[in-house]
Amino acid sequence: MMTMSEKEKPFGIVAEFDSAKSLLHAAEKLSDQGYTVFDTHSPFPIHGMDDAMKLGQSKLPLIVFACAVVGFVSGLGLQAWVHNVEYPMIIAGKPDFALPAYIPVIFELTVLLGAFAAVFGMFGLNMLPRPNHPVFSHSRFHKASDDAFFVSIEAKDPKYDAAKTKDFLQQIGAKNVEVVHE
Repeated sequence: MMTMSEKEKPFGIVAEFDSAKSLLHAAEKLSDQGYTVFDTHSPFPIHGMDDAMKLGQSKLPLIVFACAVVGFVSGLGLQAWVHNVEYPMIIAGKPDFALPAYIPVIFELTVLLGAFAAVFGMFGLNMLPRPNHPVFSHSRFHKASDDAFFVSIEAKDPKYDAAKTKDFLQQIGAKNVEVVHE
């Protein structure tokens, strides 16, 4: 059961903008002012938003590559160990280390572990599943998937100050600026 103080804990501020261009400029200005824990919400991808928000490269390709390498090594290692150490048999003149025969299993394990890493890594990095997010409590946020553009700044941002942040957002063209609670 949540106490009143936990319910009233602010998540941050959500502000609406008129267009994709104004949202892009707002993201640039927020980054320039030193805000780091904010996100933009729009009904479609906006070219240049990653640069405006000063986002780094995703860690997902490294996760996928690492798991694919594990799949490759485990497929090769398992077959080599079984055929050369645990059950060494010479069948039809096959060499001890028959790499061409190992390729299908190596390929399948590489792809399988890489695919699992892509799906579950994406879920983990995006903190999914999350059936409800505090920004959904903004009075007009339901339009984010239709025709509205929003920016949300979390209260855990080092530069966050509810009054100053709200004033700054209004100065850069935001409308319907609301503090949302967790």
